[in-house]
Amino acid sequence: MRPGSSGRRVAGMGAAVLVAATGLAACSSQPDGAGAPSAGAGQSAAGGGTYTIWDPYPQYDKSSDWVKLLDTCGTQAGVTVERTGYDTTDLTNKALLAAQQGNSPDVLIVDNPVVSTLAEAGVLTTTEENKLDVTSIAPNLLAAGQLGGKTYGIPIGANTLALYYNKEVLKKAGVDADSVKDWASLTAALEKVKAAGKKGITFSAIGTEEGSFQFLPWFWGSGANLTKLDSPEGVASVALWADWLKKGYAPNSVINNTQTTSWQEFATGDFAFGENGTWQLANAKKTGFDYGIIPIPAKDGGTAPAPTGGEFVSIPVQSDTARYATSQKLVSCLTSTDNSLTTTTTLSYIAPTEAVQTKQVEQNAELKVWVEAVKAAKGRTSDNLGTKYPKISEPMWGAVQAALSGSTAPQEAMAAAQSTAASATQ
Repeated sequence: MRPGSSGRRVAGMGAAVLVAATGLAACSSQPDGAGAPSAGAGQSAAGGGTYTIWDPYPQYDKSSDWVKLLDTCGTQAGVTVERTGYDTTDLTNKALLAAQQGNSPDVLIVDNPVVSTLAEAGVLTTTEENKLDVTSIAPNLLAAGQLGGKTYGIPIGANTLALYYNKEVLKKAGVDADSVKDWASLTAALEKVKAAGKKGITFSAIGTEEGSFQFLPWFWGSGANLTKLDSPEGVASVALWADWLKKGYAPNSVINNTQTTSWQEFATGDFAFGENGTWQLANAKKTGFDYGIIPIPAKDGGTAPAPTGGEFVSIPVQSDTARYATSQKLVSCLTSTDNSLTTTTTLSYIAPTEAVQTKQVEQNAELKVWVEAVKAAKGRTSDNLGTKYPKISEPMWGAVQAALSGSTAPQEAMAAAQSTAASATQ
């Protein structure tokens, strides 16, 4: 049905709550909170009226570059912007409830794994319906907002994972970071680091979406597919991590580590490597030791596909379809090439277009490795998985936990996970 049709209904509240957790894995650490209450999509103001925007950035107040950009885009569109910032999980639930009540915001910015859930529930319009230009967006980033061949928004930027390394620890162990090209060379480096009396690698393998998020580069880097968790490749990726723990190359604490506690371990200066995200760059400068960054290697070489974090700017369904024209102007402004550099710098993201990525690297050479990682990355709901993803992710992180704890062999753990996932996604 058409976006404005009264017959278009909202469903899938339970799925959204489940998927909402996926957003927490990729985003930078943000304080909880919310902005002022929304004015409501239908409330008028002088001139072109009031248009509401909801975003997951409650840490930014009216003095921030982000909110100033929202206001500027509103001014250019001839309207007043009423913005509310929610934490990621709360925003998903509020977006579904607002849609059920027929009071959706005009523009909604949500974490990319949530897009497919909202789209499936009938909450969002497509980029085709609102004539939003996505031709310059990197296809691998755009895929995270696609379902059934349709696109439901524009990525505002992306972050992903790579390996931070401690230059001094590697130097003492006689390891050249540039020699780490695949799993074998990384494992060999960890062996040398341990022999030199230091610690190898830390990461997050906690039994939540954060654990899946950090495991996916190794899973995908093996050549495995999420629809077949117990493939030989999938089993090999779990076995890699389990073997590292068994040999003491990684600490047992990874089983309970969040990405934050994993970073804290790396920041002690005792570890050679730490798997973490773009959002830790500012903290890396505060560690007090020289560090470098390399892509996560795939099993047989090259850069492993890491999962993308970051949000999509979308236009929710409205009963008053006349509002879409202005909403389109607001979204186009927020995602334009001219504004993208400001936006991605403010939000600590890599831009979704090659033109702006080039500008980012020109301004900060340290971002080059992150641009390369983002180019190789993929969305967790890509491959048309959509709302099936969380039903696969949960048994997958459970299998990783079981294998790392030693309670179950990798093959058995992934076979059980595949059975559970297959039943849940039928």
